[in-house]
Amino acid sequence: MKIASFDDYRIGVVDGDTVHDMTSALPEFLSQLPCQRVNWLVSHWAELRPKFADFRISGWALPLSSVKLLPANPAPQHVFAAPANYRKHIGELGERTVTKGGRSAREQGFFLKAPGSLVGAGGSLLLPKGSQRRFDHESELAVIIGRRARNVPRAQAMEYVFGYSCLIDATLRIEKGVAEEERSMRKSFETFTPLGPWIVTADEVADPGSLKNQLWVNGELKQDANTSEMIVGIAELIELVSSVLTLEPGDVIATGTPEGVGPLVAGDEVRIEIERVGGMTLPVRECEQRAPRPY
Repeated sequence: MKIASFDDYRIGVVDGDTVHDMTSALPEFLSQLPCQRVNWLVSHWAELRPKFADFRISGWALPLSSVKLLPANPAPQHVFAAPANYRKHIGELGERTVTKGGRSAREQGFFLKAPGSLVGAGGSLLLPKGSQRRFDHESELAVIIGRRARNVPRAQAMEYVFGYSCLIDATLRIEKGVAEEERSMRKSFETFTPLGPWIVTADEVADPGSLKNQLWVNGELKQDANTSEMIVGIAELIELVSSVLTLEPGDVIATGTPEGVGPLVAGDEVRIEIERVGGMTLPVRECEQRAPRPY
């Protein structure tokens, strides 16, 4: 099932070119905090799934082209991300990724992106106005956590996955001769985390460890890999993160990017597609407000 958040945080099931509005299946009290609808749905999926399975009967059908798609989950409590999780990407990053204890996601652990950096398939990726710095695209499979998880063994980790989405991890690159900014800041500008176009429930993806992961800029293929090339798989990532803190329903884990990372500039169009999950295209634009720092 493809579950989307759209317009004013309404919830729908996507079927081809149609979205069936299922917001009425959720409790009315959520209208007071509509951005939390996806989190509530995920945490109560066992009881809601039969209602959502009847979306063609109970949902209000709308053309998908008539709605604005929001982030697949507009308000996760956490957005975790795995650095350097594809061997060839480590190679293209060069010497600055080398650390004494190793340089893959297994040695470095994870980092956090601000949930406020999320944007949906119906939005734009905005770069700081007037910036002379380089901004890059990173194509990633996102994992949506289905239930609270703490100290989860790797062998049981996939039981905690609700579904999957596409994620672009936009990044401000380090400039030579300039003090290195924190990774979380460089990746947390508003709109720097496109997440969408929807969540595909885990039952629709038989093997998330074998999915084609591709990204285009202006129609030119830039990243082309398979999730089977990840160094740290999804189960190990869940084991790692849950050993540090409690994962909550709706939390997002970005699983890392393959080789082919490259620059984005205002005026570009970036597209991500992940096999069995979906695809989305966003325009890259300049933010209306100039940043106070010379980013």
